[in-house]
Amino acid sequence: MKKFFLLLTLMAATFIGTSAQQVVIKNNLLYDATSTPNLSLEFGLNKKQTFDVQVGFNPFDLDKQANKKFKHIAIQPEWRYWTCERFNGLFFGIHAHAGRFNVSNMKFPGGILHTLEKNRYEGWFVGAGVGMGYQLVLNRRWSLEAEVGAGYAYLDYDKFRCNTCGNLEASKTKDYFGLTKAALSVVYVIR
Repeated sequence: MKKFFLLLTLMAATFIGTSAQQVVIKNNLLYDATSTPNLSLEFGLNKKQTFDVQVGFNPFDLDKQANKKFKHIAIQPEWRYWTCERFNGLFFGIHAHAGRFNVSNMKFPGGILHTLEKNRYEGWFVGAGVGMGYQLVLNRRWSLEAEVGAGYAYLDYDKFRCNTCGNLEASKTKDYFGLTKAALSVVYVIR
């Protein structure tokens, strides 16, 4: 974990030291809806390209007695190409993602991921995808951004029989293809 944050700090220092650089900080409101503190830093590379790094970290038990949790740490770097100019209008991106998770006793709308209601899953994931989004400039410092992305994730996890007992049922891997990014973000321009 220390190596991860050291790498993130070094990347930020490298980009911030570049002249004529524009840097923005963002918060994904959709991620907030899952009780996950998150932060994105995006750096201008040239007139039409940027590099974004989003980190989300949820160490909380949503209901300790019921062992309801959506604990995870995830990082999602993305290279973006803007059709007009950076930080304004339509963009296309290529992203990677990696992280760890410990999830149990969760109900999702429409019955998706229904096995999370009666089982606990703990493991890690890695993958990549493509995205498309739009940033609406509100004023010199503030913008709103929306993005969706699809791609692939490799998951390696342990499945436990029930939410609290901890009996290991299986160790599995899974190849996932589908939605890999969804964001509705508030953007603040640092410089």
